[in-house]
Formats: sequence, structure tokens, C-alpha cells
Amino acid sequence: MAIAKESDVVVLCMGLSPMLEGEEMKVHVPGFSGGDRLDIKLPDAQTRLMKKIKELGKPMVLVMLNGSALAINWENQNIPAIIEAWYPGQAGGTAIADVLFGDYNPAGRLPLTFYKDINDIPAFNDYSMKGKTYRYFKGDPLYDFGFGLSYADFKYSDLAIKESVNAGDEIKIEVAVTNTSKVDGDEVVQVYFTNVKEDEKQTNRTLIGFERVFVKASETKKVSFTIQPKQLAQFITNSGLVLSPGEIVFSVGGMQPNEKRIKERTVITKKINVTGIPVVF
Repeated sequence: MAIAKESDVVVLCMGLSPMLEGEEMKVHVPGFSGGDRLDIKLPDAQTRLMKKIKELGKPMVLVMLNGSALAINWENQNIPAIIEAWYPGQAGGTAIADVLFGDYNPAGRLPLTFYKDINDIPAFNDYSMKGKTYRYFKGDPLYDFGFGLSYADFKYSDLAIKESVNAGDEIKIEVAVTNTSKVDGDEVVQVYFTNVKEDEKQTNRTLIGFERVFVKASETKKVSFTIQPKQLAQFITNSGLVLSPGEIVFSVGGMQPNEKRIKERTVITKKINVTGIPVVF
């Protein structure tokens, strides 16, 4: 605490360790049992320390060092800058410093869902995917799959897709990405689709394409994708992969769609109609 009081900015490197999280491990500390997780919070001592430092009124940065998703609810609400570094290896310190000092503009995206509570996740002795991962989780995640921020801001416009396509035809998608900030940066353009009529697994949406693109400050770039029919197919019991006619919603942006992101134009959506007879793959 004495060092924190004398500092202009407090950088907190918190998280877990491969000595804690793993499989069949002889670990018995609060929150863990033999390598299994009993909750998905940070160790309590770490959060208590951060709350004490918060009382000093100093600018704070949290660097997360972990191998799995964590429910950092208090940290999300109270610490303005959070870096997910995972287990970064021997050059991790240099890489993190480059981000903190602004020498590198990050553009990473989460490869999994960060839930708010372990009770949000069905027990893993149920091997179905119901309620798990971004495709089937119906709740409100802390951070969703594909989420990530940078020092640059991007807006989307001019989403071009045919309003009607045959079930067996490929689909061309084009979108304009504008860097609305004053710094150059990479954007990870992500394409998701959702069947308006839910499939038997009640899938939320499915990622079917992404591309990392460098966009200079105030520049606009066109990004295009070609979606194959099989990418839109859904598994149907006793039938296999089937692409059925009906309405599909495409969303294109730097993250998954939600009402706020669509309003801010960080994600743009369009509904199309798939016609013809079902195609089985």
C-alpha cells in the first residue's frame, strides 16, 4: 500500500497460475479442489487488495494473468482499464508494457465467454451444449465471445448483401469500416448469422467469418466475405447438416450484436431470405 500511495498510476498484475488451474492436481485452496474450479472468481485476497487500493483514488490498470475465464464483476465496474494477458510467456512483460505505454495498439478478441457467475453455467456432467458458449448461453455475459477494445474506434456502414438468395448459392457480403479515432489501428471484422426460426438446439448465433484489417485514422476500408451454403447449415437429428429456406439475420462488426452496439454502429445487421428447397450436406 505504501508503494501505491507514492505512485501516479497503479498497475495490478492479478490472476491465477498453472499451479492452481489444471486437471487432477493436488490443490486444495478456496475456490479450487484437485484442479477443479469451485467458482470463477479471482482469489479473494486479490480483490480485497484492489478494493483497498481503489480507496486511494489513484488511476488503476488491471493486467489479468490466467488460463480460463474469470468473473471479475467488481473489477469491471471499478477499474477503467483491464488487459487480458493470459499466460504470456517470457516476452509477456515487454508486450504488456508496449500496450500500457501506447507503443502498440491492441486488437485482440476473446476466444471464449466470460460469465458473471459460476451458477450461470450448467454443470459439466451434462455433455450437451445447452446453456454453454456464446452459441447457446441465453444469459447476459460479463464479456462475450469476440469482445475486445483498442485505442481506436470503428464504425460500420454500407452493409451489402442480396436480400434473397437460393439455398444452394454462395453469399457475398461487403461492409465499410471507418476508423473514427485519431490513431491508426487494427479491427477484427466478425460475421455472425442467426436463423430467425430457431433450430432444434436454439442457437443464438454462429460465427462464420472474420478478418483482421488495418485502418488508418479517419480512413474507410471495404471488407468483403464469401459465405458458402454449408456454413449456414444447421444440424438436424436423423437428417444431418441441412440448410432450410427461411429468414436469416447477418451481423457484421467488431463484436457480437446487441442493441447498444447496433445503435452505435459498431455492429450492423441485415435480414435476408433464403429460398428454394432444403439442401442436405
